[in-house]
Amino acid sequence: MRLLISRAVLWGTMRPRCRYFSVAQNNRNDRKGLVLGVYEREKEDDSLHLTETAAGFDRLLSGKLTELLKMTSLGVCGTEYWDTCKENIRTAIAGSCRVLQDHSLTHIEVDGCNDSQSAAEGAVLGLFTYDDLKTKKKTRVTTKLHGSGCVSGWEKGVLYGEGQNLARYLMEAPANHVTPSVFADTITNRLLPYADHVTVHKRSQEWIEEQQMGAFLSVSKGSEEPPVFLELHYNGCPDNTQRPLLLVGKGITFDSGGISLKPSSGMDAMRADMGGAATVCSAIVTAAALNLPINIIGLAPLCENMPSGKANKPGDVVTAKNGKTIQVDNTDAVGRLILADALCYAHSFNPRAIVNAATLTGAMDVALGSAATGVFTNSDWLWEQLHKASVVTGDRVWRMPLFQHYTRQVTDCQLADLNNVGKYSRSGGACTAAAFLREFVTAPHWAHLDIAGVMTNKDEVPYLKKGMSGRPTRTLVEFAAGLANQA
Repeated sequence: MRLLISRAVLWGTMRPRCRYFSVAQNNRNDRKGLVLGVYEREKEDDSLHLTETAAGFDRLLSGKLTELLKMTSLGVCGTEYWDTCKENIRTAIAGSCRVLQDHSLTHIEVDGCNDSQSAAEGAVLGLFTYDDLKTKKKTRVTTKLHGSGCVSGWEKGVLYGEGQNLARYLMEAPANHVTPSVFADTITNRLLPYADHVTVHKRSQEWIEEQQMGAFLSVSKGSEEPPVFLELHYNGCPDNTQRPLLLVGKGITFDSGGISLKPSSGMDAMRADMGGAATVCSAIVTAAALNLPINIIGLAPLCENMPSGKANKPGDVVTAKNGKTIQVDNTDAVGRLILADALCYAHSFNPRAIVNAATLTGAMDVALGSAATGVFTNSDWLWEQLHKASVVTGDRVWRMPLFQHYTRQVTDCQLADLNNVGKYSRSGGACTAAAFLREFVTAPHWAHLDIAGVMTNKDEVPYLKKGMSGRPTRTLVEFAAGLANQA
């Protein structure tokens, strides 16, 4: 056998800090690997401690793991509004699995590190690669829990990780491969195993017209691809006495900016402008897989924003489902238009709460970068639920303001009830966009998640590779699970 160890420093504060060993067996016909955990405990000493599984393996190797530990060190960080131990485990396991994958190992057993769910999330998220369209593909790896760890926790972590990976897959795929129709079909197929508890409606353009969703239709008319309004019903409480949680996701499968054309540099990333729909729908797939005892309805208006002769022109006025008129001064700010109609429709289900997710504004990226999802909400209770969930998942959220100051900027409009960009288009852009959406909300518990800043990952999240992140799918799942426990 051959021992491999990462030298990356992992941090922790009040809990054990996790490292890992990657152990590879190089038998040509049996390419297996094993991931083992190591801890440093706070307020005891500076020594490192092997997990029970790792200690047993160390004895088999005559103390070789302990010897290697002496060559490593750990660091400490301050309060980060997440569970540091869980993040360390995800990071350590992901790094270890990648090392073994790079050595062409196909089967990896993972030490649960006393938190099998986080270990599974790290393994599943760390090994994800979108190479469907490449001739040469990465080694496909299967992982399983090693030893006597918590099997139910591991299985739950696998589902959490696979849910986020589904969102990553949809966001990463080229726009000509994931059109509105293909997106809807992909989610429909993923929900087939749960048909007893899930109903899917792929609403056509004719239905959208009947619903008088003029804002949504004004965006979709610029493309040759027909729009789809995807409606998912997950009934985790079969008696239907529980009011549903409404999840709404922006589904622009490609955003050229329309007549207000985006710069060509980086426009390819706009294949992921349906990240809100991808995370929302993937969260519902995961909730169904987990059999959560909660009712959830997912809404995803899906279309392209293209600059054809039929497209919106700057200065056009369109009418939303609730009758409000909107002056479209910038055709690149159209995610809020399709969400406006979806939010109006969401109220027809008497929701327990409404949460929408959208890669809505570049201003959100400027404000928070990739550190956290920006949350705008009219409900302290809903904020607490989302924040609590994000501490567990490590996929953080941060509350942003919904002042009347921003509302006045979108309601002071020359030609219509609302302007889609507001008087000062460069100032507080994420806040004015949220204020615009609020004009289509009457529910007392509503939250808007602007995920533009967390859409991609370079190296900020160690257990995610470079590319589309699928964030914050796991936080949405954990949030729904928390509400289910309160029912």
